[in-house]
Amino acid sequence: MIKLNNEEKSILFGTILGDAYLQKTGENNARLRLEHGAKQKDYLFWKVEKLKKLFQGKPKYLKRIHPIAKKEYRYWRHQSQSTPYLGKIHKIFYPKGKKRIPQELKEYLNPLALAVWYMDDGYYYQRDRCSYLYLGNVTQKEAKNVSQTILERFNIANRVLAKKKGYAIYFSPKETLKLKEVIKDYLIEQLRYKLPL
Repeated sequence: MIKLNNEEKSILFGTILGDAYLQKTGENNARLRLEHGAKQKDYLFWKVEKLKKLFQGKPKYLKRIHPIAKKEYRYWRHQSQSTPYLGKIHKIFYPKGKKRIPQELKEYLNPLALAVWYMDDGYYYQRDRCSYLYLGNVTQKEAKNVSQTILERFNIANRVLAKKKGYAIYFSPKETLKLKEVIKDYLIEQLRYKLPL
């Protein structure tokens, strides 16, 4: 059984909450798929290096044509080994085959996990100096759980906003400063533009 240290677990949980996909492979196993656009190559390679116990080989550079927009999309992908450890994690984050945010989120969310989640799905709005954490197609209950967990865990006030494609967490300019204080030490150089205060 693969054993991850606390740093590795935090990065894994942050990336599962964010852009990663855990794919079930058999009854008890799963593998982790990472995909990032061509401009975020360094970020994907950083994740692979930090989670090297899970990965073999090298990431692949791929191109595909979007079926509707007909635009070419270039991106990097890497898939981990299939392991029972990821199978256990899959049962937590994909209990019925569909990704969810666990009710016990506070067990998985520390400053590093939040930083990775924000690097994946966060956005800084320069004009208003506020920031957002996009949750995607989750339930309102899950979104409220994220909001409450961030408040309780980090003392960062926030609001749940309904968007076209699900929900987002909104941080006012004042709370964005607090968010930066919590995660700034973990933001990789390439993604500091996401919180450039």
